Amino acid sequence: MDLILSFLSKTFAFDENSPLLFTQFYFWAFFAIVFAVFSLIHSKRLLRNTFLFIVSLFFYYKTSGLFVLLLIFATISDFFIAKLVYRSEKELHRKLFVGLSVCINLLVLSYFKYSYFFVDLVNSLFGTTFQVYDYFAAIGNALTGSNRFNVDQIILPVGISFYTFQTISYTMDVYRRRVAPVKNILDYGFYVSFFPQLVAGPIVRAAEFIPQIYKPYFLGRRQFGIAIFWILNGLAKKIILSDYLAVNFIDRVFDNPMLFSGFENLMALFVYSLQVYADFSGYTDIAIGVAMIMGFYLPQNFNSPYKAPNASNFWKRWHISLSRWLQDYLYIPLGGNRNATFGTFFWIIAIAAIGVLLSGSVTIAIIVLTIALGIVLWGIFRPERRNKIITNLNMMITMLLGGLWHGASFNFMIWGGLNGVGMLIYKIWRGWSMNVKMLMVALVTALLICLVYFTPAPIWNVLAVWCGIIAIGTLIRWINAQLGKRRDARHEMRENSKLGNVWGIFQTFIFISFTRLFFRSGSNLDPDLANEHAWNTAKNMVHQMGSAWNLEVIPDICLGYWKVFVLFIIGMIIHWLPTRWKRWYRINFALLPLPVMAIIVVAVVFIVYQFITADLQAFIYFQF
Repeated sequence: MDLILSFLSKTFAFDENSPLLFTQFYFWAFFAIVFAVFSLIHSKRLLRNTFLFIVSLFFYYKTSGLFVLLLIFATISDFFIAKLVYRSEKELHRKLFVGLSVCINLLVLSYFKYSYFFVDLVNSLFGTTFQVYDYFAAIGNALTGSNRFNVDQIILPVGISFYTFQTISYTMDVYRRRVAPVKNILDYGFYVSFFPQLVAGPIVRAAEFIPQIYKPYFLGRRQFGIAIFWILNGLAKKIILSDYLAVNFIDRVFDNPMLFSGFENLMALFVYSLQVYADFSGYTDIAIGVAMIMGFYLPQNFNSPYKAPNASNFWKRWHISLSRWLQDYLYIPLGGNRNATFGTFFWIIAIAAIGVLLSGSVTIAIIVLTIALGIVLWGIFRPERRNKIITNLNMMITMLLGGLWHGASFNFMIWGGLNGVGMLIYKIWRGWSMNVKMLMVALVTALLICLVYFTPAPIWNVLAVWCGIIAIGTLIRWINAQLGKRRDARHEMRENSKLGNVWGIFQTFIFISFTRLFFRSGSNLDPDLANEHAWNTAKNMVHQMGSAWNLEVIPDICLGYWKVFVLFIIGMIIHWLPTRWKRWYRINFALLPLPVMAIIVVAVVFIVYQFITADLQAFIYFQF
């Protein structure tokens, strides 16, 4: 009896040290049971959806414990509020109800995700010593008559950002008459909590998913093969690439950058770019495959982002569901490329004021005020440019807040802001003639060389090298244009030429990798420590990359980490393969005879198991 009770406790009880993850055998046993029951009841729509809603709640309970109550609360509140929005005839009432939904969701999200951020902000501004206090834990202790829950620490529920944004989009789409509200709360609960995408995304729109829950189940031979391919592809990305690279190289360098050479720090930054992609896209690939086996289709969330020739295109390929969400529910409501709204000015003032106050620097304050004054004067004296200014402001606000969505610390806002600056610079760069581009890059390169010579510092060395790379690419394209190759009407080289595209991809990858100094650093720490850790790690890595170079030891480094570098090269080659090639081998795998497919599955699982023994890492977005 004790053995049975122990087994049941292990099976059904929440263990914070062992959450239910796609990379665990327990998950696949769970999914096998779920699919077995699903196959018996799939023709009975209400029963099927109810069953999937219940098992999804169980899945979330095994991942986050009693935080499943928050998911249930979000489901119930938004289900009924959306009905009120839809039934209300007066526009004012509709706006009030949708505002209520947004406020409830954002308040819950802010409490659990941003309490440390706000407390740290208030303490920094006013010199106070406030500490976070978990009121929900206190209520739990009062109800249970114990001290089971820690009131001095607020724990972030897994996946709260994903399902919060999903429920907000549902209410907003009902308000905009894009979808009709779901009639049955069980169906709606299934949509919100569907377990494959619950904790890892993608963020699924109601218009994309809800119609599917009313369609009869269908899984063809080809769909089954493609689903298996996505699952294997995701497991290989997560375990073979992400986990191995993290354990054997990335974590070592990021934890102690001063112990490693400039070359090792630089390679750690580049390898991390592959790791974070392999980790996140691997999980979403598995989610897409698991959902497809049950007859549901989730949207693509990654489209070879490191093929992007510029920062703007990168964000059309990276975390696509989030980018679309930010565009539709933040950027456009701010005014988009049409006009400025109250939200535009509010966020400009708020972000600028916080930055100035927290910096404690007169220099930074002067720089910020000068930039703000310059923007205002430009808008006054150049009214024909006003729309472009507004567009860029709304874009920057979106990127800054998008960065904050990833984590409750300023290092994530810096990361988002750097991406926004990259997008802005590219827009300006694209409008220049080739001669102007050549002139500007020559001037900037010359300035950096002067800084390196007269005021030596590692960061100037890094920027000078990077600018030199840009200068070489620009020079080649300028010479090509002067020779009359691939000219447009203004005698410029076309932006979509192969040479320009390859060079753009190379430069964009470097830029995106360097922005991740702030994305990676301190992301697994408490928010009040993350900023300091991020700055120290970023500073130390830049210092090493800008000063600690010894070309003689590079061959020894490559030999010592040859497995890491080989995996990195293989991963990038596969990533850069033409899309039609990837589609070809995905479809051909799906059409293989089942015995051959089974052999491949066994082989992949065996290889994956060998890498598992190296050490499993938690899903990278669990850090945020």
